[in-house]
Amino acid sequence: MPTPPAALDDIDRELIALLRANARTPVVALAKALRLTRNTVQHRIDRLEQAGVILGYTLKLRPETESGRLRAVMSIAVEGSQGEAVRRALWGHAQVVGLHTTNGRWDLIAELRAESLEAFNTALGEIRRIPGIASSETSLLLATDKA
Repeated sequence: MPTPPAALDDIDRELIALLRANARTPVVALAKALRLTRNTVQHRIDRLEQAGVILGYTLKLRPETESGRLRAVMSIAVEGSQGEAVRRALWGHAQVVGLHTTNGRWDLIAELRAESLEAFNTALGEIRRIPGIASSETSLLLATDKA
């Protein structure tokens, strides 16, 4: 079980920023950028992982490499206290790849992916019928300048 995360210092934040830019950066290169020893940087990474600050590492693909994949964001207004039930239903939907709570007019933002316009249309219909969704607005993502 992860230990509770301690307060991050400036070096931790700089290390995290470097790993966000490229999680495959060798520890030696991180150490050089941070002006620390390799062992110190490795210890900090291990500590951040054990504390649950760093949950894992992932792969980012250029959006166009997944040809035929439509991407969209759906802004969702939730009825009353139905937020938790709506979130559970959305996480159970295959086309929902990300889910964010927000403030303002919309309660949730769902990131969607589908293989075709037909599949996308079907997914929108299914999501809009989830009990507790008061209204929604969806925008297709046409291009991405920075991932």
